[in-house]
Amino acid sequence: QVQLVESGGGLVQAGGSLRLSCAASGLSFSRYVMGWFRQAPGKEREFVAAIVWSGRSTSYADSVKGRFTISRDNAKSTVYLQMNSLKPEDTAVYYCAARFGQVVTTTPTYNYWGQGTQVTVSS
Repeated sequence: QVQLVESGGGLVQAGGSLRLSCAASGLSFSRYVMGWFRQAPGKEREFVAAIVWSGRSTSYADSVKGRFTISRDNAKSTVYLQMNSLKPEDTAVYYCAARFGQVVTTTPTYNYWGQGTQVTVSS
């Protein structure tokens, strides 16, 4: 059974930082593109970042470029999202997702999803 478990969310002031983690189990981690999406109240789920198994190819939403960094540790089957210079508009539930293959995808066509972790940025 595939499980993706996010952690690291919380409440932070604008300008602060958080690091999200997503631990995967039940799948061949290196065969999957890993992504982060987020969903704010009343809004659709949107792409944040994604990374291929080697880490050599990444993609970011324009709204987070230069502030967020995605990385992965294949030995630990874990993907991370370092979030710096946080803004109130970054407030959302953040979801980790896994997509079989080696092509970064920005649409929510991922095979597996975590339960989400809340990130709240106060002004």
